[in-house]
Amino acid sequence: MNLPTEAYEAQAERWPRSGRHILAHYDEASIVVYQAYRPSIAAFAVAEGRLGGPEFSFARMSWIKPNYLWMMFRSRWGTKEGQESTLGLRISREFFERILEQAVPSSYDSRLFADHESWKSAGDQSDVRLQWDPDHSPSGANLERRAIQLGLRGKTLRAVRDERAAGGHRSDGVRCGPARERRRCFRTPSHTRGAGLQAAQRHSTVARANR
Repeated sequence: MNLPTEAYEAQAERWPRSGRHILAHYDEASIVVYQAYRPSIAAFAVAEGRLGGPEFSFARMSWIKPNYLWMMFRSRWGTKEGQESTLGLRISREFFERILEQAVPSSYDSRLFADHESWKSAGDQSDVRLQWDPDHSPSGANLERRAIQLGLRGKTLRAVRDERAAGGHRSDGVRCGPARERRRCFRTPSHTRGAGLQAAQRHSTVARANR
């Protein structure tokens, strides 16, 4: 999977400065999402063209992120133990929309649920969790803009395995010099605002993210 890239500073000029936004590389048919794994899990996925293998658990929640730079922040640029290899998975837009429609926020919000019991019940019945976390610059600084991440497990995570047939990409331990230099030299997959906004609209009042 070859993705066009563009300098971070050039893209950042077009992106919204604040609010909850899905920044992603996508087209009319598909969207690319990212997750970091230990090298052995990533090697299996690349070799077999699917998630799985003896070390991968479908019972455990796996968090996907459309925002590549945010994924790099979470994995400490491929240096965090167990997250040395980042997988880019291309899934269909239709499937991504279905994931968003199933998502239950990981924090209770009285504007979305009548009480804690109804929120907990919704979470128990869904395989998808949603969080809006602070986005970050290449240096790691917090931004006012919020980035989405989606936690998948069970049938939905297995569906990612079955759905993802359009291509994948692996990157290991991204390096771009000292943090203060990343803003100038870092090139990220070209991200556009808006993927999945229709389904995400109902989460526009989701409470502050946990992390």
